[in-house]
Amino acid sequence: PGQRVEVSLLGSLLSGLSNHSSGYLAAGVVPGALGNAHPSIAPYEVYQAADRPLVIAAGNDRQFERLCTALGAPGLAAQPRFAANRDRVAHRTELAEELNRLLSARGADAWFAALSEAGVPCGPINDLAEAFALAERLGLDAVAQVADPRRGRTLRQVAHPIAFSETPARYRSAPPRLNEDGDELRRLLARYAEQTAPRRERRD
Repeated sequence: PGQRVEVSLLGSLLSGLSNHSSGYLAAGVVPGALGNAHPSIAPYEVYQAADRPLVIAAGNDRQFERLCTALGAPGLAAQPRFAANRDRVAHRTELAEELNRLLSARGADAWFAALSEAGVPCGPINDLAEAFALAERLGLDAVAQVADPRRGRTLRQVAHPIAFSETPARYRSAPPRLNEDGDELRRLLARYAEQTAPRRERRD
C-alpha cells in the first residue's frame, strides 16, 4: 500500500552530521567550527600543494606512516606529537603546517598519483572544468549532446547521473528560451486546475 513520506531539511541535516550529532547525543560535546577537517581524525582535511588544494584522508596510523614515507619524511610518523591519531588530533595545527610544507614541493596531480600508489586516500580539489575532464577520463559520460532543432545546433548538457541498463535516460528536447513554451505551459496548468478543482472543493 502507498504511504505518505515526509522529509524535513533540518532532520536531513542533523542526520548527515553523523559524527557531530552522535558526539553531542552520546557525550554532550558541542563541536566548534573545523572547516573541512574531521573532528576526530588527523590528517583528514584540505592541504595546499604547490598549485592547488589537495584533500588527504589518512584514517589510521598505518595510512599516516605510508603518507609520511611518500612525502619523503618517514620520521614524522615517529614523533611523539604525531605517533597516534589522538596525538595528531591534539596537534592538528602543527601537523597541517608540516604537511603543507612538504606538499609545497609538488603539484596536486603529482601528489595524487604518488599518494594513491602508496595507498593513502586523497584527491585534488577540482574546479568544474577539471571535474568534467576527470569524468571523461573515467568514462562516466557526464555530458549529454542534446539536439536543438529550433536553434539548428546541438547543446551540451549535464547528463543524467544514473545509468539504467534497460531504460537509459533519453533527452527529448533542449532547454527552451525565455517564455518559449509559456503558452503551452499555461494551458497545461489551466487544465490541471480544472481537473483538480472538484477534489479541492471536497477537501475544503
